[in-house]
Amino acid sequence: LKGHELRGLNTVMASVILATSGYDHTIRFWQAPSGICHRILQYADSQVNRLEITPDKKYLAAAGNPHVRRFEINTTTPNAINSYEGHTNNVTALGFQSDGDHLMFTASEDGTVKLWDMRTPTFQKEYECRAPVNTATLHSNQEELVTGDQNGNIRVWDLRADACSSEYAPTPDVAIRWVSVGADGSVAVAANNAGELFVWRPGPSSVSSRLILGPPLHTFNPHATYVLKAVISPDCKMVATTSADHTVKLWNLDDYSLDKTLVGHKQWVWDAVFSADSAYLVTGSSDNTAKLWDVSSGETIRH
Repeated sequence: LKGHELRGLNTVMASVILATSGYDHTIRFWQAPSGICHRILQYADSQVNRLEITPDKKYLAAAGNPHVRRFEINTTTPNAINSYEGHTNNVTALGFQSDGDHLMFTASEDGTVKLWDMRTPTFQKEYECRAPVNTATLHSNQEELVTGDQNGNIRVWDLRADACSSEYAPTPDVAIRWVSVGADGSVAVAANNAGELFVWRPGPSSVSSRLILGPPLHTFNPHATYVLKAVISPDCKMVATTSADHTVKLWNLDDYSLDKTLVGHKQWVWDAVFSADSAYLVTGSSDNTAKLWDVSSGETIRH
């Protein structure tokens, strides 16, 4: 899926649509099976750092510098329908509560995390992280937000108490690049600039499990350089790591063994997302391509 320097991607699996974005100031919609780009949106204000699709699959939110724009997916209208202003630096992460229609969270290099009601242009709450925030994800219990920052800190924010409930720095002063929590709440991972991956097991598989940080259950080095993303598959059996070494690696979460190394990108691999059935993986790279992989074979289907 050639198009531009890709830094963010997400999928609408119900209609098999792939959306990509990057430093060329565009958002592109693709037909994943054919690799045909069928819609291009201009994002003139800045590069696009991150894309996320709302749970109802109707809207796509794009994080730029320093704002967020919301677009309709099933329309030909080229303009954003909402703009969210409040950050003062790059917005690096965003997402939505799955059990509500309107709550959005954002994180930024300005050191803050903000909560928004998407019906209004101003943020409702703000959490101070005291360092540029590189990554944020909502726990499957929908009540905790997990962040990772440039100073190596991982924090869990209790959205009901509006407070940090847990904090840990696995390797102090080494930036956390990505945090991910399994869909069933049974596993959480974090990756850093030293190529380390940390694994926590909060408890039995339950979306209501609370995440309490401390020394990880397991630590290993999936790559010898920066790990840029570590995403848990929807079935919580595997974690995919992307890296500055141009590869993607698939790891079994039961014994942390290497399942496959996906080779094909020619530059840093910034992003990855699994299909809803965990059977496919889409990756995006600075080599201006996105690739669709068959997880079982490790082969590319489309690139």
